[in-house]
Amino acid sequence: MHRSRVSTFLIDTHKDDVAAATAFWSKALGVRTSSPDGEPQFISLHDAVPGYVTAIQSVDDEARYHLDIETDDVPAEVARLTDLGAVEIASWQGCHTLKAPGGHLFCVIPVHSDPAYFEQHATVWGGE
Repeated sequence: MHRSRVSTFLIDTHKDDVAAATAFWSKALGVRTSSPDGEPQFISLHDAVPGYVTAIQSVDDEARYHLDIETDDVPAEVARLTDLGAVEIASWQGCHTLKAPGGHLFCVIPVHSDPAYFEQHATVWGGE
């Protein structure tokens, strides 16, 4: 038995365009921004989507959007999602990048939200 939930909405932006994207999205959504300590590749868009982390992520790749699913059991969640048809394409520092049918990328990450919030909002899988 494990739990998971969508936790994060990321606006992947080519590293050369991060400043312009940050200025645009912060003004378009009317939110303040900051870069989390130790994670300069992220620019947080505070309260852009209540209940979820929303951020710009600097990438060396093409611009796109992607979701992160947080879980209390990363291997079990990756297995559950690959059984549903996703394909794992990479893993790095505890983050597993998968491609859903249709080609959309998403990541499976360990729980990073407040434990009580996660407990209240996560879906329980298995244990029937």
